[in-house]
Amino acid sequence: MNMLLVIAGMVVVTYGPRLAGVLLGDVAVPPFWERFLRFVPIAVFAALVAPALPGQQGEWAVRLAAAVIAAIAIWRTRQLWIGVLVGMIAFWLLRLAV
Repeated sequence: MNMLLVIAGMVVVTYGPRLAGVLLGDVAVPPFWERFLRFVPIAVFAALVAPALPGQQGEWAVRLAAAVIAAIAIWRTRQLWIGVLVGMIAFWLLRLAV
């Protein structure tokens, strides 16, 4: 496939929605989409974390335990950054303990 065609397609997919948002201006977003968009960050986070859970060197149990602790922190605080912080600290501490 022509490389310029691929790059042009990536530009359209990446900047098209942004340009549409700028051109629409202050158009009100329907309540359904507001509710839907609230879950995008946590869904992206889960999609990034889940494939890494098995890990290397047989540390799947440590990673799974840290992920559960992080999920509880996110559930209790409703803050993704706190969950990431708690999960990383739990992972490092559990890794030292094992």
